[in-house]
Parts: sequence; C-alpha cells; structure tokens
Amino acid sequence: MTDATAPLPSSSHRAGSSSLMEYDAGTRRRNNAERRFRAYGLAAVAFGMFFLAVLAVSIIRSGTPAFTRTVVQVDFAMTQQQFDEAEKSLLKTKVYSGLFISALTAELQERGLDSTFDEAAIERLLGKVGGTIREYYKANPAKLGEPVSFSLATSSRVDGYLNGRVKRDTLQDSRFLMASDLDLVDRLEEAGIIHAEFNWPFLTGGDSGVDNPGGAGIGVSVVGSFFMMLVVLVLSLPIGVAASIYLEEFAPQNWFTDLIEINISNLAAVPSIVFGILGLAVFIQFMHLPQSAPLVGGLVLTLMTLPTIIISTRASLKSVPPSIRDAALGVGASKMQAVFHHVLPLAMPGILTGTIIGLAQALGETAPLLLIGMVGFVARGYPGGFLEGFVEPNSAMPAQIYTWAARADAAFYDKAWGGIIVLLLFLLTMNIVAIILRRRFERRW
Repeated sequence: MTDATAPLPSSSHRAGSSSLMEYDAGTRRRNNAERRFRAYGLAAVAFGMFFLAVLAVSIIRSGTPAFTRTVVQVDFAMTQQQFDEAEKSLLKTKVYSGLFISALTAELQERGLDSTFDEAAIERLLGKVGGTIREYYKANPAKLGEPVSFSLATSSRVDGYLNGRVKRDTLQDSRFLMASDLDLVDRLEEAGIIHAEFNWPFLTGGDSGVDNPGGAGIGVSVVGSFFMMLVVLVLSLPIGVAASIYLEEFAPQNWFTDLIEINISNLAAVPSIVFGILGLAVFIQFMHLPQSAPLVGGLVLTLMTLPTIIISTRASLKSVPPSIRDAALGVGASKMQAVFHHVLPLAMPGILTGTIIGLAQALGETAPLLLIGMVGFVARGYPGGFLEGFVEPNSAMPAQIYTWAARADAAFYDKAWGGIIVLLLFLLTMNIVAIILRRRFERRW
C-alpha cells in the first residue's frame, strides 16, 4: 500500500513552472496596456476641459461689455416757467437740449474745465437728449422745480472709446462720432460726469434697430422664448409621454409598430431646418397662423422635440424591472393600473430629465425660427397681455443673437456675446433643474 499522507511534490521542483504571485510577460503587457488606456482617457478629459475653459473664457471676456454701459450724469432742474415756454415753442426738443447743455456747461465750469462744445457734439455723444428730458417731465410733472439727476446713456462708439475698442488714431469722422468729440469725452471723464454702470436696459429692453446698438436689449426676446417654451411644454410632454407609454406597454409587436419606431428614430436625426420648412408650409401658409408669433415657433419646436422626449421616455420605462409589473399583476391590478400606479412613478425621474433636456435643445434652436420670420421681426416692445404673448409678433433669444451678429456695427458683437451668456445661463439653469428633479424623485431597488 502507498502512504496517502506523503507530501506532494513542490511546484518549485517542477521543471519550467512559475508561481502565480510572479509577473510573467503576458501579465506585464496587460497591466501596461491598462495604464496606457487610463492615461489616454485622462489626456482626453484634460484636452476637452482645456478647450471648454478656453470657450468659457472667450464667451465671458467678449460678452461682459454688454452688461455695462457708459452714462453721463448731470444734475438738472427745470422750473414750471421753463417747461411752459418750451412746450409753446415749435422746436420743443431743441429748447430742452439747450437747457441741458447749459446745465452741463455749468458743471464743467465749476470744475475749472474747458466747456466749449456745440449741440451737434452732444447729439453725437448722447443722442436726442431733448426728447428724453421732455418725455421725463411730461411723465413726472411733480418733479418740476426740483433738482433731478439724469443718467443718459452714451452712444456705442463713445462706450467703445472708453473700453478701448475704438482708437483715436483710427477713428474716422462720421455723423456718428468725430475725433474732436473725444476731447469732450476726456473732459467729461476728468470731471467725473461720465462713468460706467450696470446695463439693466440690456436685460429688460428690446431691440433698438440697426443704428443704436447701445440701446439694444434682450429682455423682449427672453419673453418670446418663454412663451415658446410654454407651448412646447404643454404640447410635447403629454403627447410624448402618452405615445411612449402606448408603444412600450400596450402596442402589439408587429410590422406597423416597428415602422413607427423606425420613423421616430429617423425624425430625431432630421435637421432642424426641415422642421422650419414644415412649419412655414403647414402653420403659416396653410393654416394662416400669425407669422413671427411664439405660437408658431412653439408648434415647430414641439415637432422637433417630440422624438427626443419619446425616445428618452421609452428608455426610462424600459429601465423599470419587469418584476414590478409582474408583482402588480400578481396582486390583481389591471395592466393600466400596473403601468400608471407603479411603472410610471418609477420612470418619472428619467421622463422629467429627458423632457427638460429636450426643452433646452429647443430653446437654443435658430434654424427653424429663420423660416417663420422670427429673425426678420425686430422685437422692440413687450406683448400687451398673456394671450397676446402667444400670437403677437416677437423674437427669441437665439434669433436675436443671430440678428445682432449679422449686423455691420461692431458694437452689436458685444450684444451678441452678452446674449449668448444669457442663453447659456438659461440652459444651465434648466439642466440643473433636471438634475435636482432626478435626484428628488429617483428611487432605487
């Protein structure tokens, strides 16, 4: 008999064998490949973050001037007699402008500075000053006889001169600004009468036309985008979710539903300008809806957003484990009860996230709005009411940015960059809301 307790030969005594704890050539190659792959991934992330930082810095640096404006602040007092005499004159604004120039001259003389300038120079620097003062006192007659501090915005070229965009040696005399006007600007700056302040009219105002970039604002376009997003939300969310529930939970699996799913996937890849052509043909030319209205823009963007919402909603419904459906059906729930009482609440975080991402995508679209007239319309005033906000002509933030970027005056470029910052803030806010909603309603199993 053999001894069963005899020790087995040691692996170290076997010819050509090695320990599992030792690195062989194949293990070293695999570990090196993993380290290289991690290094490539980190390099790609760093490369992307670098260009993202460059883009962010470029946008902020180029758009920051839009949020500041240069104003001339002058203390002005008008008596009741002066007001009555000005209103009796045939050239009312000229009288008001003359009174303002007298007040400005007095302030410069008090500071011991040269006060020789003409009315044309003031008009090139500040625009129609007389009209602005006249409108103020007509709206506020109680201010007559009291000192009032007027902050009047300068022209975009004066603002560019103080910001370094316009150079004295390269300036060519024109009806907008002359080289001699810069001497007056220097005197006003030395006296502390001219200074920079936050440009609230940029956030609250409307477009001012091609000749007044300093007075251009994006506030009216923000309202237009708001009404468009209301239309998109009210239409795309219920239609998209209902279609997704039917296709995922109730529709039979046959060639017809396969055809629908293929077409939904194809619609998600269709260029957005195609939806603009469809909106122009159907909503404006066939249905005769008002051109440049947020209602039409919302309908066009709804068609573009629906495939995104349907695809994301179906993915959220698929992520719910089948055991949830089986458990609900096992305790006697109907198919509809199982879907609406159990499956849908669990899929809601993904549905909300997909919806907000679809809305954010629609908010930044410009191409469809080109074809329904929202770029050609100059949004200068707010709508008269809530219902008028849907049907009255208006613009949208991306369309307004495109309009500013297409204009010849370089001062509009600052406005375009500032509009991009406002648009990005809206998009960032919507994505943050999507993350918060997902964390708030997310359930783990």
